[in-house]
Amino acid sequence: MAVSEFKNRVVMITGAAGNLGRAISAKFAEHGARLVMVDYSLQIAREAAEEVSIPRSRCLAVAGDLGKIKDADAVIAKALRKFDRIDCLIHTVGGFAMGDGLHTVDDMSRYERMMYLNAQTTYVMLARVGRHMVETGTPGAMVAILARSGLKGAKGMAEYTAGKAAAERIVQSAAEELKPHNIRVNGVMPSTIDTPQNRQDMPNADFSKWVTPQQLAEVVVFLCSDAASAITGDSIAVYNKA
Repeated sequence: MAVSEFKNRVVMITGAAGNLGRAISAKFAEHGARLVMVDYSLQIAREAAEEVSIPRSRCLAVAGDLGKIKDADAVIAKALRKFDRIDCLIHTVGGFAMGDGLHTVDDMSRYERMMYLNAQTTYVMLARVGRHMVETGTPGAMVAILARSGLKGAKGMAEYTAGKAAAERIVQSAAEELKPHNIRVNGVMPSTIDTPQNRQDMPNADFSKWVTPQQLAEVVVFLCSDAASAITGDSIAVYNKA
């Protein structure tokens, strides 16, 4: 893959201030892309943008609640005002929570939050960016960060695994719907990501079996590249299977 392959392509990264979002932003910047870095807070989106080695004229920081169509449309409109187009969407927004099991639940707050962060934001962003690409005749690629945990249920994790499983079905459906428009949609499915927060929360884990943000970023860039032109509707596993 040429270092300049994404020169002048516009790549929107959601959750851009997170560990993974920052790694993905940096990798696309290395390949010459123009970036739209989105997070829930404009301040943290701007702070993340300042860390990327790219001229400010090639990077836009914006904020929004991406589970809401109105906010998503506002983010897209700001990107179009600056760059006129969106060629790729990388959706990293998600959340994790677990509890003591379904039989202990007294309210729906954890379920609603996990479905909102993991499924609804995926649904809204693929829908609205996909609409823009279709209406403008823009061939493009979209990648959503899924999770290995979405493949099956787990003790204390019904809400989280359901949200990630739903997100995968959304990716697959969008891929089928957008294929005739030359828009590819894929998911990346990591296990635990090696971040400072995860190391702090799980100090006794074997970190060598975790996938790094940089490894995931490489896969995401590949899926958006011309080299992956025949791949759509897939969920790429990125984790140590040992």
